[in-house]
Amino acid sequence: MSKKKTKSGTPSSTIALNKKSRHDFILEDRFEAGLVLEGWEVKALRAGRVHLQDSYVFIRHGEAWLDACQITPLQTASTHIHPEPMRSRKLLLNQHELNRLIGAVERKGYTIVPTAMYWKKGRAKLEIALAKGKKLHDKRASEKERDWSRQKSRIMKSG
Repeated sequence: MSKKKTKSGTPSSTIALNKKSRHDFILEDRFEAGLVLEGWEVKALRAGRVHLQDSYVFIRHGEAWLDACQITPLQTASTHIHPEPMRSRKLLLNQHELNRLIGAVERKGYTIVPTAMYWKKGRAKLEIALAKGKKLHDKRASEKERDWSRQKSRIMKSG
């Protein structure tokens, strides 16, 4: 089993990042949630076959669920299992965290967006964030700010 290695030679614990979420949303509070997975899904995660780009989290019956997250099964998956790559997966959160998420979504108009998936002590964890959608002018302003900070750092290095 080979793992991705960073420049320092240690295995990377990051499985997948959702960079698009930082562009499309203003991220506020972050939470760490466990995932209820099947065996073939864990093997596919170890191979890095997951896409978080268009996925989202919704609340149903007081439980959090991850939807539209694609975990592509390996070719060597067992023949008696019929993998479903786009199924909804239950998230494991404390009741206090769930109550906070439910309150923010129902009362304040937030959405819950997955930002990263990683390994922690041999278990797959999902980082989710409470987010507000950005308008087009907000996206342009954040892009201008990022470009300006990049130019400042170049000027400071050369100057």
